[in-house]
Amino acid sequence: MPGAFPTFVAMATATRTPPSPGGQTTPRTSPRATPPPRPRRGGLLRTLWGSTLGKKAVMAVSGLVMLAYLVAHMLGNLKVFFGPADMNGYAHWLRTIGEPVLHHEWFLWGVRVVLLAAVVLHGVCAWQLSRRDLAARPVAYRHRRHRASYATRTMRWGGIILALFLVWHLLDLTTGTVNPRGQAEHPYENIVTGFGTWYTNVIYCVAMLAVGLHVQHGFWSAAQTLGVTRPGLARLCKGGATVLAVVLTAGFLSVPLGVMTGLVE
Repeated sequence: MPGAFPTFVAMATATRTPPSPGGQTTPRTSPRATPPPRPRRGGLLRTLWGSTLGKKAVMAVSGLVMLAYLVAHMLGNLKVFFGPADMNGYAHWLRTIGEPVLHHEWFLWGVRVVLLAAVVLHGVCAWQLSRRDLAARPVAYRHRRHRASYATRTMRWGGIILALFLVWHLLDLTTGTVNPRGQAEHPYENIVTGFGTWYTNVIYCVAMLAVGLHVQHGFWSAAQTLGVTRPGLARLCKGGATVLAVVLTAGFLSVPLGVMTGLVE
């Protein structure tokens, strides 16, 4: 093959390493392989916490924990309509759950710790997501999105209202600090005395309306975050969120209304 040798020479010349300025050919060296980075401890949790999707998932799960507590709390509050013996007996039972395996009020304090963790995680994630939203949109929209529901537009303010109300509610019916009666282990008498003041009724009613709006939007948002995408299931969750918000709001508001109308005395 007469053309093979010139072709081979041309290929060798083209791929040969060019000589150095001193006339010596510099040998080619292969680059050293970089060792893979060592995985950090807690890397998955750190990545989850640092991502927007992860924070929304934390908000969804913590919100469901708080929602479960709200349902149980509302059902327990309805005991007030059956008289002081039932209400005070229910409160005493809560303090003795798990005995004799658990000590007095251990179960109740465990619930409080879990609820406090859920509230803190929910609030921190909401604040961080809000900051990210503002950082990604430094210039406000020229036109507001009119399709956004009232609950959606007031979620942030609703969360602040509920956080302030939670402090008041604990000082009123848990520690008895701001309650005119404030007698330990007598929730029925404390409820009747507390809702006998106009300012307690106003604070409580405004907060319960905020609870309803927060639950209605929050439950639906949690369902979307956790992967509810099928149209039929999505409609069911959206309708269930509205029903749940109405039931919770009505159940909580029935207590001060019962005191004001004389049904509870």
